[in-house]
Amino acid sequence: MSSLAVKHNAINLGQGFPDFAMSEELIALVNEAMISGANQYAHMNGYLPLRETLAEKVQSLYHTIINPDTQITVTPGGTYALYTAMTTVLQPGDEVIVFEPAYDSYIPAIELNGAKAVTIELNFPDYSIDWNVVRSKLTDRTRMIVINSPHNPTGAVLSKQDIDELQAITKDTNILILSDEVYEHLIFDGLTHESILKYPALLERSFVCFSFGKVYHCTGWKMGYCISAPLLMQEFRKVHQFNCFSCDTPKQVALAHFLKRKRIIWN
Repeated sequence: MSSLAVKHNAINLGQGFPDFAMSEELIALVNEAMISGANQYAHMNGYLPLRETLAEKVQSLYHTIINPDTQITVTPGGTYALYTAMTTVLQPGDEVIVFEPAYDSYIPAIELNGAKAVTIELNFPDYSIDWNVVRSKLTDRTRMIVINSPHNPTGAVLSKQDIDELQAITKDTNILILSDEVYEHLIFDGLTHESILKYPALLERSFVCFSFGKVYHCTGWKMGYCISAPLLMQEFRKVHQFNCFSCDTPKQVALAHFLKRKRIIWN
C-alpha cells in the first residue's frame, strides 16, 4: 500500500508513520552520543538514565511510581514489545480477546504462539466497546484482553468508564491485559488518555507498550518500551534476552537527554 501511495501521489493511510521532520536537536544528540563513545551494548533492560526518565514521566503524567530497574524494558519498537508480551504468557489453546478493526500484528502474534484470537467488532460510528459482548465471550481459556487507546486505526479513545468495565471484568480472574499505548501523546479534542499506568490494580496484570517513533517522528529507529509489574517484567525479559537482547545505544542515550530537556511538556 505504501508503494502504491508513492506511485499515485496519494495520501498514505496504509502505514502509520509521521510526515513531519525529526527534531534537529534529537538528531544532534545521537551524533553527540556516537562521537562520545556510546557505541557498545547497552544494558539488556535498556539504558538506565532513559528508564529513569521514563519513570519520572509516568509519575508526572499518571501519578504512579514505577521502578525503572524492575518495571521498564526498552525494546526495538512497539510491535516487538507487543509480541514479546504475548510470547511471555500465551500457551497453545489460550484465548485472547481482540477488538476489530485492529493493528495488524495482534492476531498473527497470537496465532504464532498457538493461541486463538477471539474477535469482537467495535461499535460503529464511534468504535466503542460493548462490554456485555466482552462478558459473553469470556471462557475458562481466556488468557488476555488486548486494548489499544488512542486506537489504531480509528482514533477512538477509551474512557474512564471503559477502564472501570475492564477492571470489573478482570477482577478475581487470571486474565492479563495487553495495553497498546503507542499513540499516548497523540490525543485531541480535550480528551484524556486513560493509561493503564493510572490504575495500579490493572497494572499488576498488564503489559503496557509504547513507541518513541510516532511521537518523535523517528519510526525508522524502531525504539519503544514496555512497562509492567515486576514479576511479569521478569518473565518478559527472559524472552527479550534471547531475542533482541539489547537495543541501539546511541539512540537511547540521545532520547534520555532529549526527554530530560523536554520534561516540561509532561505537565
